[in-house]
Amino acid sequence: MSLATKHTFATYKKNNTIENGDLVVLYLSKENLILIRIQEDQEFCCKFGNYKHADMIGLQYGTKLGSNTGRGFLFLLYPTPELWTLILPHRTQILYIADISLIMSYLDLKPGKVMIESGTGSGSFSHSIARTIAPTGHLYTFEYHQERVAVATKEFEEHGLEELVTIECRDVCKNGFGLVNKVDAVFLDLPAPWEAVASAKQAFRQDKVGKICTFSPCIEQISKTVTALTEQGFVDIQMYECLIRFNEVRILQISTLDEALEMERASEKKRKRALPRVLRESFKDRLQQEQEQSSGNSTDQDQEDMEGESTVKKTRVDDGDLSPQGSSTPSTVGTPNSRSHADVFIPDDSVEPRESVETKNVTVTRLPVEQRGHTSYLLFATFTPATQQLSLTELNKAAAGSASK
Repeated sequence: MSLATKHTFATYKKNNTIENGDLVVLYLSKENLILIRIQEDQEFCCKFGNYKHADMIGLQYGTKLGSNTGRGFLFLLYPTPELWTLILPHRTQILYIADISLIMSYLDLKPGKVMIESGTGSGSFSHSIARTIAPTGHLYTFEYHQERVAVATKEFEEHGLEELVTIECRDVCKNGFGLVNKVDAVFLDLPAPWEAVASAKQAFRQDKVGKICTFSPCIEQISKTVTALTEQGFVDIQMYECLIRFNEVRILQISTLDEALEMERASEKKRKRALPRVLRESFKDRLQQEQEQSSGNSTDQDQEDMEGESTVKKTRVDDGDLSPQGSSTPSTVGTPNSRSHADVFIPDDSVEPRESVETKNVTVTRLPVEQRGHTSYLLFATFTPATQQLSLTELNKAAAGSASK
């Protein structure tokens, strides 16, 4: 069965329809993705409810499917190498899309290329390579751990990549790749990549320019690998560090000087409105209670004078100071120890409405305080047949010169 008609990670289905036996990525949230194989008599259960596989058959990939309880939904996505990188079981540290995209770009991968990968690990990069070199290319991937080889072999078969990928359990640092004049690119994710450089040189096609990349977390590894690449005649040696930098998007209000002053005045007036209007009656009740408490110690004349003094008049707001009409200073009520009008504000019904100032919104971005740290250094080099031939010529001349002496 060809890749064009087979459900595989390397290509999309032409009809884009979910059928019995197909793989589907269930997207519940950004952090919760699950890969399942559709079987008519099975169902998927989660906190939102139950989803029968039979209800998914016949739907298009990308469909939003609601649960039987109506409390949630999920998306039915086509399995791709990018999604597999997010949901695969981690048997080793894996490569993520940021590094993967940079490596494939510098290795000049495209359909028809033949490539070596070592080691296979969890197969994250292997899936992306297979999709990129399909349908006529081929990937030779090597892993020294037998159990990881067995699991990866099963995954390649289930994902329809067995025609594109050949996996072998092999310690390439000691035994080499066993390939000669065959590949266009080499990727080394090894503890000691410099030990595999000589074997990688033999694996390159000797009539074409090839690319090699190593993935190393320590600069000491890079130093040793650069020495090995130079000794083997590789050129254009460059190192890169791929870091993810997120930008936070925010909306800022941009105001002119006059607008800023007007906003400050409006804020000041709002602050001076200390009491809501409904507390005016409460203030009147408090005055009446104070009058009743002091009536036992006052004469009738004193009571009349107090009532005359404590008559609550309509007040006005003047630059935030509240006082009875006709008076420029706050007046006291009741005994000398009682509160004055200056202690409690009485808003007036004639207060002007709050000023509204329109501002201009500008969308800006800024870097977060913390950034994701270092993963590994990427070291690239170029294999050129012309350079190799020149090196051999120089070696022959040097050998001839030493013999004549």
